[in-house]
Amino acid sequence: GSFVNVQAAETVPVPMKSHLPTREQQILALQTTSEFDVLVIGGGATGCGCALDAVTRGLKTALLERDDFSSGTSSRSTKLIHGGVRYLQKAIMKLDFEQYKMVKEALEERANLLEIAPHLSSPLPIMLPVYKWWQLPYYWFGIKLYDLVAGSQCLKSSYVLSKSRALEHFPMLRKDELVGAIVYYDGQHNDARMNLAIALTAARYGAATANYTEVLRLLKTTDPASGKERVCGVRCRDVLTGQEFDVKAKCVINATGPFTDSVRKMDDQEVPNICQPSAGVHIVMPGYYSPDHMGLLDPATSDGRVIFFLPWEKMTIAGTTDSPTDVTSHPIPTEEDINFILNEVRNYLSADVEVRRGDVLAAWSGIRPLVTDPNSKDTQSICRNHVVAISNSGLVTIAGGKWTTYRAMAKDTIDAAIEAHNLKAGSSKTLGLQLQGAEDWSPTLYIRLVQDYGLESEVAQHLASTYGDKAFEVAKIAQVTGKRWPIVGKRLVSEFPYIEAEVVYGVKEYARTAVDMISRRTRLAFLNVQAAEEALPRIVDIMGKELNWSEQKKKEELEAAKKFLYYEMGYKVKSDQLRDSSEISLVPSDIERYKKRFRMFDKDKKGFITILDVQRVLESISVQIAENTLHDILNEVDLNKNGQVELNEFLQLMSAIQKGYVSGSRLAVLMKTAEENLHRRVGIPVDRSGGGL
Repeated sequence: GSFVNVQAAETVPVPMKSHLPTREQQILALQTTSEFDVLVIGGGATGCGCALDAVTRGLKTALLERDDFSSGTSSRSTKLIHGGVRYLQKAIMKLDFEQYKMVKEALEERANLLEIAPHLSSPLPIMLPVYKWWQLPYYWFGIKLYDLVAGSQCLKSSYVLSKSRALEHFPMLRKDELVGAIVYYDGQHNDARMNLAIALTAARYGAATANYTEVLRLLKTTDPASGKERVCGVRCRDVLTGQEFDVKAKCVINATGPFTDSVRKMDDQEVPNICQPSAGVHIVMPGYYSPDHMGLLDPATSDGRVIFFLPWEKMTIAGTTDSPTDVTSHPIPTEEDINFILNEVRNYLSADVEVRRGDVLAAWSGIRPLVTDPNSKDTQSICRNHVVAISNSGLVTIAGGKWTTYRAMAKDTIDAAIEAHNLKAGSSKTLGLQLQGAEDWSPTLYIRLVQDYGLESEVAQHLASTYGDKAFEVAKIAQVTGKRWPIVGKRLVSEFPYIEAEVVYGVKEYARTAVDMISRRTRLAFLNVQAAEEALPRIVDIMGKELNWSEQKKKEELEAAKKFLYYEMGYKVKSDQLRDSSEISLVPSDIERYKKRFRMFDKDKKGFITILDVQRVLESISVQIAENTLHDILNEVDLNKNGQVELNEFLQLMSAIQKGYVSGSRLAVLMKTAEENLHRRVGIPVDRSGGGL
């Protein structure tokens, strides 16, 4: 593997820069380069893959992304690098050779991706529980075939487990009627960071890559030889400054995922749509719902879909759904989809494990850009593989495919572009070409971070698995804590290993908004929405210093990030859950008990409590809590957002907690503990419990 990596790097005709160019330098390169060979529109996995493939062939390359790298579908996946067990099943059942080829290619790409970014990816065992005897040989045959198709690139051989061994590996599994289980291996990765690593690697090889640069229209010129109009570049706008400029290129590539058709229509208004978007919702739950190193596959849900239940970043990710949707930059998870996933999870987990709606820590929706092949006679049938199409004016479109095959898709796209536009370049150099952070990474690198810098072990492991050998650059700028241990590395929130130095480093990695930082440089928004909101003020402060933001700009960033969490990451559901459970289903004795607790704080019998009321009770038992922390605690329950919690809101909260709709409410814990300890003068824990949406 190491030999292949070195060989791949040596064949690249351009040197890799030791330092990453700044965004300002990249914008300047876009403005001052007379003509690029290749201009890629779209900064997702495929677009960045195209840029890396082109620049490592020696082509002068540019990439434009109107939002942030990986801001769309590429950061909202199931986090698997896989060939697709279900696609292989369909290939066999329908004797579909195209599906088989797609699985074969994906398994080859899976092996390559695990090799070129070992810090961001790793093999993951996935259990397929079996509840009927006849299914055991059926599934065993299918999974063994999956191993066989992978051939020498099979990660590890699949195996069968007895009922008792299956429950050892996955103790929270439903025992009733369990016959046994089959375990197979696929890959797992940090999708947004992987996408970013591809973009940064392309930039260091010399590609002019810029996020927040929107393409307004395509530029065209008339070919003197044929008299035909040809695409020759784009008019674009720097979203951050508002400045508009032209970027000329011999070849323009459309790699915009769900937005494929909008760019195609810039070229030709009459062209029919080929993208058929489908929404996939995922949820994140606490880590205790699954073992640390074993996933679960539900091969046949109640409506025929496949559900994965996987450990990820010390949490549990469950998904996905599959439903038609409109193309939007801001997909929103629905309550219906979240409950569908929860119900499927309940079917597979033991009755001892109460699957609570309130344990959903984050939820998001991603849009799969399924496409019909415009080159095919049957333009209505969905193409599961990728499609490369070249318009009459020379616009190259790459669409469809899957995350795992991004490199193969990019290779095919650049091959087609070279042929169609007579570009002078050799073959693809990306097979085995390591991504940023992989070169000097090793599984024990984190130990050096602990020993050399005095970082917490958990923080060091996180930095090593996120930045690879670049983790030392983050550690160097980490602030001294002033404690005996850890020596450096102030956390953004107590229960996650993200540190303040990552925000500073994230700006160097082209992060330009608070949303970039909480969702793609760190993954806080995808892991715990409340934790992300808690970290926001500090993140905005640090970014403000790095990017010279005014107080007004900092306020705007804070609001934009909260709006993102509220709508796109499932925070809205929390308020909806409280409102939907507005029927207070408490028995009279409970209502009286909670009223009594409420009145202990509402001494003036106003019918509501404020921060002052809570502070007064806490002072009487000699407990001090910062005012901004109290404000956050009350705000979690304040449905009307009027700065006070009314009796009805408090009773709604307690009712929702009893039903399992809400968990980990700090106000509920604080009020209960204050009541119990009013005369005992015992301290009250106020750390956010990690409770869900």
